Amino acid sequence: MRYGFIGLGNLGRHLAASLLRAGFPLTVNDLRREAAEPLLAAGAAWAEDPAALAAGAEAVITCLPSPAAAAAAMTGPKGVLETLGSGGTWIEMSTNDPAEVQRIAELGKAKGIDTLEAPVTGGVHRAASGLITVLIGGDEAVFAKHRPAFQAMGGEIFHMGPLGSAAAIKIVTNMLAFVHLVSCGEALMLAKRSGLDLAQAFAAIRASSGNSFVHETEGQVILNGSYDIGFTLDLAAKDLHFATEMGHRLGVPLEVAGLTPFDVSKAEICALAIVHGAKKRHPPTLALGDSRDAQAPQHPPRDGRSVGAAFHRHLRAPAGPDTEPGPLGGAGSPFRCGLLQCAALCAGAFQLPGGTAGQPYRCLRQCVGVPG
Repeated sequence: MRYGFIGLGNLGRHLAASLLRAGFPLTVNDLRREAAEPLLAAGAAWAEDPAALAAGAEAVITCLPSPAAAAAAMTGPKGVLETLGSGGTWIEMSTNDPAEVQRIAELGKAKGIDTLEAPVTGGVHRAASGLITVLIGGDEAVFAKHRPAFQAMGGEIFHMGPLGSAAAIKIVTNMLAFVHLVSCGEALMLAKRSGLDLAQAFAAIRASSGNSFVHETEGQVILNGSYDIGFTLDLAAKDLHFATEMGHRLGVPLEVAGLTPFDVSKAEICALAIVHGAKKRHPPTLALGDSRDAQAPQHPPRDGRSVGAAFHRHLRAPAGPDTEPGPLGGAGSPFRCGLLQCAALCAGAFQLPGGTAGQPYRCLRQCVGVPG
C-alpha cells in the first residue's frame, strides 16, 4: 500500500518514520521541506503539494494542527481531493472538529474516496517509539485494509465505531489530560511550598492513589527543568474549545474542565493578556508579584463555554498592522511557547532561563517573544 503523509510536526514526523521503518512506500509533504529531510534521507519521496502527493498514493494521511489546515490540504487549491483516485482513503490523524471531518468525508465520498479518522494519544515520546495509542473511527472494512499501517505506527489500537466516534473520544482524553496537567502543576507547587523534596514528592505521588499518566510523564519534565512536552498553547486552546463546544452541544456541564482554561490555567490567562498587549501595543495591568494576583482585564464572560473559544478566535484572527504576524504556533505567534513551559512558569514555582519565578507576566513575555 502506497501512503502519502502530510504534516511533519512533533507527531507527524514520528508517525511517518514508523511507516518507513515498516517498509511502506511513503511520499511526504509539509509547508517546510526541511522538516522532511530526515525522512527523505531514510527513503521517503517528496511531493511539492498535497495534489502531487495524492496522485501517486493509494491512501493519504494528514496530521495537521487545525481544522483550517486540514481543510486547505484536502479541499484547497492543489489539494488531495483533486488527484486522489476512486477507491483511495483519506486517514485523518489530527485532532479535528468532528463536523469538519464529516464535511470533508462527504466531499471525498462523492469521488469514491473512503475516510477514516485515526487521532493518536499518549504523547510524542510514544509516537517516536511506535507505541502511541491509535483511535479509529470509520467503516470496519476500510479499517481492516489499513490495519497493518496502524500497527506500524502505534501500540494499542481501538476501533471506536463510525466516523466521528474517534474524534469524540480524542476530545474527551485531551480534556482529561489538560485537567490532570493543571492539577499536577498545582500539586507540585503545593509540595514545594510545604518544603518537601520534590523528587521524593514525585515518587510518593507516583506510588499513591493520586498518580496519573500525566504525573508520571509531564511531572518529570517539570522537575528536570525542560518543560518540553512538544505541545503548544494554541493546540491546547483548540482542543479545549472542542471539548467545551461538545459539552455545550450535548448539555453536559463540564464543571472541572471549565475551570481549566478559565480560572486555573494561569498560563492561558497571561497568554490572553499578552495577545491583548501585542495587538494594542499597550499591555494590560498584571501583577508582577505572586502569580495568584495576576488578572487579565476584559475577560470574556462565562456563558456555558470556556475561554478556550476566545483563544481560538484570537488565534484565527487575521494579522493587521498592530498584530504580531505569523501562523499558529509559528514564528511571530504569541502562542508558540510550550504549554507545560508556561503552565509551570505561571505557577510561580520554577524558573526559565532569563526569567524569574514569581513574576509570571514578565517571564511569559520573554517566553513568547512579545516586545516590552
